[in-house]
Amino acid sequence: MKLVNFKKGQDRFLGVNTEQGILNLNKAGQKFDLKIPARMIDVIQQNDLTSIQQLVDRVQNEDQSLFENEEEMEFLPSVIRPEKIICVGLNYVSHVEEANIQDIPKTPVLFSKYGNALAAHNEIIKLPKVCKKIDYEAELVMVMGKEAKDVSEEDALSYVFGYSTGNDLSARDLQFTTSQWLLGKSLDGFAPIGPYLVTADEVDPTHLHIETKVNGEVRQSSNTKYMIFNCAAIISYISKHMTLKPGDLIFTGTPEGVILGYPEDQQQWLKSGDVVEVTIEKVGTLRNMLE
Repeated sequence: MKLVNFKKGQDRFLGVNTEQGILNLNKAGQKFDLKIPARMIDVIQQNDLTSIQQLVDRVQNEDQSLFENEEEMEFLPSVIRPEKIICVGLNYVSHVEEANIQDIPKTPVLFSKYGNALAAHNEIIKLPKVCKKIDYEAELVMVMGKEAKDVSEEDALSYVFGYSTGNDLSARDLQFTTSQWLLGKSLDGFAPIGPYLVTADEVDPTHLHIETKVNGEVRQSSNTKYMIFNCAAIISYISKHMTLKPGDLIFTGTPEGVILGYPEDQQQWLKSGDVVEVTIEKVGTLRNMLE
């Protein structure tokens, strides 16, 4: 199931992608007198899609007024207010090599972003004035569905509600000003995710094609099978150090092809007017323009 957060006027809605288009769950629930969770976090915490599936089945061939035109929708981030946004750096060998890092990490390299960094599919991201070297990073994002503490790798994926497409935008000139990456990773709008939150039953995170295009040109093309630490290992590792909560986001790292990995004389950093598209197989295409 592909769920979406979206906005019309000042109101927020939940939707689900169907063959007829994006079904407005709130509107359809009212019509058929079915109780539907009001927010994405409610869906995640209840971890029961039965009522939503019943509604989807019921509205087949119904009035098109229950459906939204995806081209006209104002998307919101897949999760709006996660308690934590945890990111994994240097999680593909090819990316470690292009970053000129000598040693392959022996444990996941973790850093964080904050809620201010969240942005949505089709949202225009304003470039900060404090930096110039803006880079893209295509990443599979895990959305936690249950509280996880000290979980094993064997059980780890059962704690995932679903997956979204993410772009770990990075200001390289700020990222490497000090030994801490935080400043270059946490700028406003530097964690776009979406357009969909795809439930875990539809995705095998161990084998997904992942790609980035800038203005239509392919810059990254790889597969999640090349992760150093797979999704289960990442969850298990993090859960041994902190408790993961429903709705927490985990960016799982990017493959080779980032601008940082180009020879210095060929580095053309992202600029105003550039369109960045990140596509992950079975999860969706996240599109953002920079301004």
